[in-house]
Amino acid sequence: MIATKSTHFTKEEIKKLRELFDTYIKTVIDVKRKLCSAGANRHFESEKILLERGSHQSDLWGGGVDLETKIIDGNSLINIRPKDKNLSNEIQDAKIREEFEKLSKYFFKEIYER
Repeated sequence: MIATKSTHFTKEEIKKLRELFDTYIKTVIDVKRKLCSAGANRHFESEKILLERGSHQSDLWGGGVDLETKIIDGNSLINIRPKDKNLSNEIQDAKIREEFEKLSKYFFKEIYER
């Protein structure tokens, strides 16, 4: 299941989003528009959804949430964009990484507010 929204995911949605990887949910977040697409097998699937909904490539960053350790990572092949000065699959810009983590905690507040 892939879900795309601007509000936090419910417990029921998180249960469905974890179907592919059980303890890990892949995410792509539009850090400008504050939209999250989660639950895809590959990040590019969520990226495509957000682009079709009007997001700009430079605002999209991929990563995921480990539901057991509560670690948020900013690691995705879609992050490799020399044009945007990101030469790695990790989010290299500290401000963008911080915003990505903040938004991840918002979208998955059911995990972080337990």
